Amino acid sequence: MTQDTALTILKSGANVFLTGEPGSGKTHTVNAYIKYLREHGVDPAITASTGIAATHVGGMTIHSWSGIGIKRVLGEHDLDTLSSNEGLVKRMATAKVLIIDEISMLDGTILNMVELVTRTLRRREEPFGGLQVVLVGDFFQLPPIADKESGTRAQFCFESSAWRLANPIVCYLSEQHRQDDTAFLSTLGAIRRGELEDHVFEYLGERGVAPGDHPADIPQLYTHNVDVDTRNLKELAKIDSEERIFLMQSSGKEARIEQLVRGCLSPSELVLKEGAAVMFTKNSFDAGYVNGTLGTVVGFDADSGYPQVETHSGDVITATPSEWAVDDGGKVLASIEQIPLRLAWAITVHKSQGMSLDAATMDLSRAFEYGQGYVALSRVRTFSGLYILGINQRAFEVHPLVLERDRAFRDRSESAEQGFLDMPADTLRELHTNFLKNIGARLEAQPLPPKSLKVTQKTPTTEETRALFVSGKTVPEIATLRDMTVSTIVGHLESLVSEGKLTRDDVRVHCALSDSDIARLQDTFSLFPDGRLKPVFEELDEKYSYADLRLARLVLGLVSSPSVATSAPSPTSDKERPALLGAKWTAQEEAQLVALTQAGKSVREIATTLQRQPGGIRARQKKLNLA
Repeated sequence: MTQDTALTILKSGANVFLTGEPGSGKTHTVNAYIKYLREHGVDPAITASTGIAATHVGGMTIHSWSGIGIKRVLGEHDLDTLSSNEGLVKRMATAKVLIIDEISMLDGTILNMVELVTRTLRRREEPFGGLQVVLVGDFFQLPPIADKESGTRAQFCFESSAWRLANPIVCYLSEQHRQDDTAFLSTLGAIRRGELEDHVFEYLGERGVAPGDHPADIPQLYTHNVDVDTRNLKELAKIDSEERIFLMQSSGKEARIEQLVRGCLSPSELVLKEGAAVMFTKNSFDAGYVNGTLGTVVGFDADSGYPQVETHSGDVITATPSEWAVDDGGKVLASIEQIPLRLAWAITVHKSQGMSLDAATMDLSRAFEYGQGYVALSRVRTFSGLYILGINQRAFEVHPLVLERDRAFRDRSESAEQGFLDMPADTLRELHTNFLKNIGARLEAQPLPPKSLKVTQKTPTTEETRALFVSGKTVPEIATLRDMTVSTIVGHLESLVSEGKLTRDDVRVHCALSDSDIARLQDTFSLFPDGRLKPVFEELDEKYSYADLRLARLVLGLVSSPSVATSAPSPTSDKERPALLGAKWTAQEEAQLVALTQAGKSVREIATTLQRQPGGIRARQKKLNLA
């Protein structure tokens, strides 16, 4: 089925299961439908099965939206409690269309609970209380996680009673917008059909490589988080250049912010160096990148301090902050802002779901779950971009239930497509119009204003914080008054100081830290001149919060630009750069370094003597086992 036909079916108001192979355009199609609804004055409820997926689509998890949270069973008492939640009842009553993304990872028992809650709180006996339900995903992707307590197998959503009640029209997209290699597509298709014959392994074996025989600047996909963290930190430590730290900003309720932070692929504290391998974590077609675009940090903008990334296609992009938000019915409940990058030497298969990678290295010999191998392979655009370190038989197995149901899904999709293609144009227009009338939508579409999800504020948010701060309010008091986190308020102060709207003395006067606290923190920061917070936090036995450390760092002049913490007060010009920046170390210099370190000289003193950056001194000390 084409994307256009699927969109036509969605506009009819029917319940829909939108599926297809990776790269077939599921996200594009559902986004087109969301745009259509909003142009007609309807804000759909956008949800997903996981926090990562919810962050990608700008919504919330289906567990949060429905109010069921972590429950695995709903009793009468639970329904009564949910029915007494005015906010939840209002959300249900005003909803018109419910979208659930990454449906493959949602347990069928949860979908049953969502159906029961919507029907109960909307007080309508139709399935899902009369909502149009749009289920989006591919069951060949990662499956739902089993309930460890009960020990029972997780149920696919298509096995649930809620699925049968909804009886969705299947829209199985057949176009391909990620891979254009016929042989590679054929192999992926064979895996989907469960045809794991020798030729599949022989073909993929052509991309087998030994460890170290693959490009160093492409990501390696792992099945376990610990492998990813170890690899990224190890590779970053090898780079002999100055660290730049970019701190995430946030606004809204703490619980919503935590959801966004957990789901965002960019970390809350992004540590970069010139030469670091990175990938973009968000789509921005105007800026020239998509979620999964690979590149290398080649520098930092002299004015803003933001990283400059050279992509594998040769384009140089200045990565400016992006926003992720939780939207509910057109209202932004929370938002975070961060540079849309992450280190890219390694990433988990789970977090790669939804990405389109130019190339990737993968070791599938430890794959332990149905779908992991298929997800990893299908992230990559071309066969030549694959570098495979190992494979086990389980890596490419598909669940037998999924394989069986997929044939039925394809047949139902073909029937639905033919039925709508044969439908007279007048009948189709009437279907679309009647659905808009039924949900109280405008019949005439109105163009959406740019960035319609942004909160419009008469006064910039940082200015509101400044006014409260200079009036004598403490940071915790401002956070309470503004319904924001302490971390967000500290971020506002960092921006205000960098913009010249507050001085470091202003922060010192109104800061709750005592003179002795500041003195102690100054001594400790001097031990870690790169300005990073975690080493200081641990050195002081976690006595001070991260917010306190950021305030102290601000007072001490260790933050040079908004959301950027570096070891230098400002980006150095070519004139100010150390003479030996980036030069190869000589044996004589290393001997000097050993002597100066053993003499108890500080990193900054050694850097001045040897005409190198402090970061380069620390890296060399580590290499020589002096740190």
